[in-house]
Amino acid sequence: MRGCGIRVYEVEMSILEVLMIICFGLAWPINLYNSVKSRSTKGKNLLFMSFILLAYVFGILHKLLAAADGAVYFYIVNEAMVVADFAVYFVNRRREVREGVCGGYMQVYR
Repeated sequence: MRGCGIRVYEVEMSILEVLMIICFGLAWPINLYNSVKSRSTKGKNLLFMSFILLAYVFGILHKLLAAADGAVYFYIVNEAMVVADFAVYFVNRRREVREGVCGGYMQVYR
């Protein structure tokens, strides 16, 4: 479908793809804020987050190898937020283990 993109620095990007990535990009800081504020891993799923991270890796590789355009920067920013969420998860989990909320990284006493 031609004509539904925007041109940035002489490269056409799909406006719909950019809007999708921006929406995801708005959701991750909220998720990150909630993780920091709650100081808990409750409701977090490492497998889910791993698949999201992997999806961003594939998206970035696709953009770099097959469809290079400016949207790759949005993918990179979003992936960085997922990596930050992983870091917050392990900080919170370590605190939970120390406080006795869970017996280890796999066992939870809730």
